[in-house]
Amino acid sequence: MKDFVKMTLAVICGLFLMGIIGFFLMIGFFGSLAAGSSSTPVLPREGVLKMDMSKIALVEQASTQPDFAALLQGSMVKPVGLYDAVRALNIAAADPGVKLIYLKTDGLNAGIAGMEELRVAISNFRQSGKAVVAYMESPTTGSYYLASVADKVIMSSAGGAGPMITGIGTQMYFLKDILDKLGVNVQLIRHGKYKSAGEMYIRSTPSPENLEQNQEMINSIWTSLSATIEESRGLTPGKLGELVDNLTLGNAQDMAENGLVDLILSKEEVRQRLAVLAGKESFADVTFIPFADYVTAKVVPAVKGRKQEIAILYAEGEIVDQDAPEQIGGDRYAKLIADLRNDDNVKAVVFRVSSPGGSVLASDKIKQEIDLLREKKPVIASYGSYAASGGYWISNSCDKIFSDRTTLTGSIGVFSMIPDLSKTAKDLLHVGVTAVGSSKHSDMMGMMRPLDAQETAYMQESVEEIYSQFVSTVASGRDLEPDYVDSIAQGRVWSGADALSIGLVDSIGTLEDAVKYAAMVLTEGDADLSAWNVTSYPAPPSPMETVLAMVGGLNDDPDVFAGTPLQAVGQAFRHFSYNPADRVWARMPYEYVIQ
Repeated sequence: MKDFVKMTLAVICGLFLMGIIGFFLMIGFFGSLAAGSSSTPVLPREGVLKMDMSKIALVEQASTQPDFAALLQGSMVKPVGLYDAVRALNIAAADPGVKLIYLKTDGLNAGIAGMEELRVAISNFRQSGKAVVAYMESPTTGSYYLASVADKVIMSSAGGAGPMITGIGTQMYFLKDILDKLGVNVQLIRHGKYKSAGEMYIRSTPSPENLEQNQEMINSIWTSLSATIEESRGLTPGKLGELVDNLTLGNAQDMAENGLVDLILSKEEVRQRLAVLAGKESFADVTFIPFADYVTAKVVPAVKGRKQEIAILYAEGEIVDQDAPEQIGGDRYAKLIADLRNDDNVKAVVFRVSSPGGSVLASDKIKQEIDLLREKKPVIASYGSYAASGGYWISNSCDKIFSDRTTLTGSIGVFSMIPDLSKTAKDLLHVGVTAVGSSKHSDMMGMMRPLDAQETAYMQESVEEIYSQFVSTVASGRDLEPDYVDSIAQGRVWSGADALSIGLVDSIGTLEDAVKYAAMVLTEGDADLSAWNVTSYPAPPSPMETVLAMVGGLNDDPDVFAGTPLQAVGQAFRHFSYNPADRVWARMPYEYVIQ
């Protein structure tokens, strides 16, 4: 028996030691990847800047660390920060080694704000007199929107899938019927007739108000995209909508006949044209400069701690009260903003918001620190794809707000949502639950019984109070009358273009515009950024932090109900946590992706 115990202990110790060794070998492996990836690419002296959008992922904030998950999966897609991409294009415009841009837009991997701002940057590049040639094989609405900025738009003559330029649209899902079958009773308490974040759980179809706001948002975004395309291509206003509505664009010939492309060429013909434009005798003599490499080599990260610093503070993702590194944690961001306020080297802050909202508690913590920061230095807001609900709460008091035309913003409204799973537990899972508490309301947040009338009234009062606070916060931040804010609030989401007309934002502009404006404020009119050290916050995780996060997440099940009828419910509730201290949310219900 003793020998068996000794042998067992030896096996356990051996396995433990192997695990430790394996862990450190993995850290060494990832460390070598990180070291290898940090080397600066060697660029040719001259060539064609190749922007193959299937090879890069345009992200909000650039990271100096490799994407380990992508490396493990063998992905060849490289994340490129939007502001770094814009800076690289500015550099390329003045770089004699860059002869032209070859833009391949198939496989575009970018959010709607990224498309819009990158397109502006490419348009600015063209003002240098250098050509931009776009090439497409199977264009979508998003990829064509980007390609249409080019001097020449070429489409492949090869057969196969034709264009899928069908406008933009969304699909709303409603779960009441399946939740009824599963015995889930969602108790939704809200203020705002347009506040539809919880509507999917209590209805089988959209409310008229929800349908109205979605239709108007889609119309506004489409108007912005189509008008931009029509201007670039010299089409009459409304022409693109007519073509799309009539399903006229079925193949490359249709695209050419209707003025959307300039040339239909074979692959070899494209190569010959690129050689001519690059001033070479043959395609074999053309040197290409991958855009991701150009960004890495030319855009030197700013060094923090130097004087004359303009900080870009990125707030991307859900606003949560927990300290989730991949989200906007209330306490973490509050401390970060306080640090920027107390850093004498930081002269101004550009608050880049790309968030659909989340926790009211966390949002207010961040908002309070933003207001304290504004007392000491300028704070300029720049909106990405979303600055809605909690995303608007945290930023509406900034000195000036820049928004993209396609940004989804506003959503000034709040809601509380408490599911009652008692029927699910009893009838589906066959689990009996008995509550024991010090008072009759002790288990009201336990999700195992419906709220009574008194509890519902209590929650409604809390929602009303927070909604009034939200309206008051916006009225003060935007210098508007509370009654007017209430009239444009009610949970309604607006496009950036519409938000400008109703006073929720100050100007349509990019992140670069916001940074330049900050410089102008500091220098009383000079927007030259060469004298400024533009830095970004928060700092990306170190290689060790990234590895530890990966190891910690190996056993995380993203959906504990996977493979069961409850999977849809688990997915539906993924945005909401049921912490009693965080029972009211300011969040928009949807996230748009344009293909």
